[in-house]
Amino acid sequence: MKLYDKLDEIRKEAEEHIRLVKNLHELNETKAKYLGKKGSFSEIMKLMRDLPKEEKPKFGQMTNEAKQAILSYIESQRIEIEEEIVNQQLMNETVDVTMPGKSFVVGNAHLLTQVQEEIEDLFIGMGYELMEGPEIEIDEYNFEKLNLPKDHPARDMQDTFYITEETLLRTHTSPVQVRTMLANVDKGPIKIICYGKTYRRDDDDATHSHQFMQVEVLVVDEGASMADLKGTLLVLAKKLFGEKRQIRLRPSYFPFTEPSVEVDISCHNCNGKGCNICKGTGWIEILGAGMVNNNVLEACGYDTTKYQGFALGMGVERIAMLKYGINDIRAFYTNDTRFNKQFK
Repeated sequence: MKLYDKLDEIRKEAEEHIRLVKNLHELNETKAKYLGKKGSFSEIMKLMRDLPKEEKPKFGQMTNEAKQAILSYIESQRIEIEEEIVNQQLMNETVDVTMPGKSFVVGNAHLLTQVQEEIEDLFIGMGYELMEGPEIEIDEYNFEKLNLPKDHPARDMQDTFYITEETLLRTHTSPVQVRTMLANVDKGPIKIICYGKTYRRDDDDATHSHQFMQVEVLVVDEGASMADLKGTLLVLAKKLFGEKRQIRLRPSYFPFTEPSVEVDISCHNCNGKGCNICKGTGWIEILGAGMVNNNVLEACGYDTTKYQGFALGMGVERIAMLKYGINDIRAFYTNDTRFNKQFK
């Protein structure tokens, strides 16, 4: 009978010990203490040999029941400890969703890129195709096919960076128009916008740079007219400078267009009343345009009895300076982040 009492004592002691355990390491140690190879139950099983033969099955059954009871207590305590660990972790790692998020400093596109993309988006939305060309050009495409033969006096207007006698840094993006017309073997209608860097031998100051960005537009079609050009210019002016802007066309001269015009917009600062920005005139010059000269169309293989065209070109820096009130073109190229951050 003493052996049965000892078994009951071990079970009660194990239950009490398990209740007091507060972490998984201690729980595993407790399990080993009572149920391990050298634990209390292993020791008491060795005493079964002293029992009468008929008592052994009953004692073995009671021992197994006690073991199962202790295993059940251990598992219950394990679940309780693990839940406490999770709750503590959740408490320590709680995220307050009402707090403001972290502020990440991100860059922004350069102002010239923003203005260029604004112009591109307008014309692409009107069905124009975006075209590009090389910055190192040949004289034929940069001058000759644009009605500027080698002895033409208008070449003096564009001091050029020559690499060889026949290659140069392009002075405008008009060679892209030439390349597009030449590549159009069917000689069908064309609506393109082209952009890129251009280069001229010029002294850098507040309003001039030896390198600058241009955007040009070309339309060649059977029905292209001066009225279409004027309508396009008006849409462009309103897009860039506001719906209240009006345009004025003044006669001018460009070798590659005839007739040619200088395009003014009503001053966005004084609404045409006259101020220091428009020099009291109420108008600001923004770009040049005109109907494509027949000599240019013919040089690119077009039948001028059937097709006409119009073109316009603008300096991206000039547009940006007028739109955002920038008084020095050099600010675009100094890489001063304080300047760039103003135009996010």
